[in-house]
Amino acid sequence: MDTKALRKLLDRVSRGSMSPDEATRTLDQDALATGVTLDHSREARSGLPEVVFGPGKSLEQLAEAVRGLAEGGRPALATRVEPVQGKFLLAEFPGSEYHLKSGLFAANFRLNLDGPQPAAGEALVVSAGAADHKVALEALGAARFFGLDAGFVPDVGVAGLHRLASHVEALAKARVVVAVAGMDGALPSVLAGLLPAPVVAVPTSAGYGASFGGVAALLTMLNTCAPGVSVVNIDNGFGAACVAAKIVRSRERH
Repeated sequence: MDTKALRKLLDRVSRGSMSPDEATRTLDQDALATGVTLDHSREARSGLPEVVFGPGKSLEQLAEAVRGLAEGGRPALATRVEPVQGKFLLAEFPGSEYHLKSGLFAANFRLNLDGPQPAAGEALVVSAGAADHKVALEALGAARFFGLDAGFVPDVGVAGLHRLASHVEALAKARVVVAVAGMDGALPSVLAGLLPAPVVAVPTSAGYGASFGGVAALLTMLNTCAPGVSVVNIDNGFGAACVAAKIVRSRERH
């Protein structure tokens, strides 16, 4: 149920033309119709707004969720959006943006993920290799959606660590660093040993057989000897952006 319909429902309750029990049944039936119940108070409660997870939802459910979040011109974000879902949402929401590689869909917000990216910012997403870009771009777009000044440093993994040298100054100025790596997953340890900012490590499923779909990188990151590293789930660029946003906002509050 959108805000306009909800206000009409509450107005009927306040005027006495509908009982609270009838209003509750109406709300329950509305949620059951699409299977979508939005959490509009999440940002006030947790500091981050609700974001729509694309997989497992029908096109109608996905559109209903985005519509409810984007009502009144508010920014709305959906993650892991497949091409067929993205095409449908673009038709449903004129002027919106779907970024194929990251799987992000945004309404009333520009992700700016195409073309050259700034290699500086309060939050810096760093990727070990091009195979990690899908996850890294998900983190970058989500971080921007959460209001961070986010930049991107690509392809500086340990196989060619000299590539990191020209970025150390910008990295040292960042308030939080998101390190995205598959294979051996060693990049977050390197960064945490060099930088004062907290490092959010994201293992990816990129790698050969013994990488076990990202488990090897995950275990490497969990077992790092460099202090100041937190680790999110495999391929979870969005989760890393959430952690980064909370770190920056926590420092702002204090």
